[in-house]
Amino acid sequence: MAFNLQFTINQNSTMPIYRQLVQTINQAIAKSQLNTGDALPSVNHLCSNYNLSRDTVFKAYSVLKEEGSVESVPNKGYFVANETRKVLLLIDTFKAYKEVLYHSFIDSIQENTIVDVQFHHYHFDNFKTIINNALGKYTKYVVMPFKHEDVNATLSKINPKNLLILDWNTEFESDYNSVFQDFGQGFSDALQQALSKLKKYQKVNFIYPTYTNHPEESKLYFKKFCEENNIPFAIKTEKDFNTVNTGEAYLSVSDRILGKFLAYCKAKGLEPGTNVGFLSYNETPMKQFIHKGITVVSTDFEAMGKSAAEFVNTNQPIQRKIPTTIHFRNSL
Repeated sequence: MAFNLQFTINQNSTMPIYRQLVQTINQAIAKSQLNTGDALPSVNHLCSNYNLSRDTVFKAYSVLKEEGSVESVPNKGYFVANETRKVLLLIDTFKAYKEVLYHSFIDSIQENTIVDVQFHHYHFDNFKTIINNALGKYTKYVVMPFKHEDVNATLSKINPKNLLILDWNTEFESDYNSVFQDFGQGFSDALQQALSKLKKYQKVNFIYPTYTNHPEESKLYFKKFCEENNIPFAIKTEKDFNTVNTGEAYLSVSDRILGKFLAYCKAKGLEPGTNVGFLSYNETPMKQFIHKGITVVSTDFEAMGKSAAEFVNTNQPIQRKIPTTIHFRNSL
């Protein structure tokens, strides 16, 4: 079967030729075009048919052996060792809600899949290095991007059929696989569910820290929501958040701000949900227990993890928006 595989060698590609061979074989295994026990083309076959050096082919097969997907039998050649697939899960940071997504993803992945988890921490150089080093090593790439002018160009090096854009639907080609939340209209629609509760406050303050990487479109849709519903509002950074005022509500994308809010309430003797309000962004397992419960606007990170695993397990294209909803608790 392996001798029917077509190897497309791009001499002008930035990806080394041996990596192109590795990628082709890994993808064939992932798509069940190659199965356990199938023989791979001999070194001589690849050299003569694709004008490759023996060192290049040996290096490709050595990498495949190290990865565990290929084994060699003396005097017989190279064979598919197993159908294990390797997946790169590239996350921004490992916060509590990302842990929910991660465990949902891992729990939903098929047993024959190895997941390599790495973090870019919103540093482009780190992001670029991870992607470049990963090219050809994985059958699937599940990546959380971020706002940077060169992110899309870096991701374009990956075969779009094997790439899933996760969490944030950036301005990438519309036909790419994606499982994402809507930080704009979806966020505004979720706020609409809390309209009556927000209306009881004299003012709603959106604390948007300078250190956050949360998409800025949320600020635009928050402003639009408040203006359309005649709600007095303010958008502030953490530098302007030095106290809490009776009769006002606060919204933030940062749990650090939530901690400061609760500390200010304790110092001034204010009760969240009674004479001051708080709405937190992103659900975590502990927010239902913090100070009688924190109201949260959030996407379903468990559903997001399961959807990402579905893409890996089925090899089927996917474009899915995970809804954003409100979890009402005592803080609002």
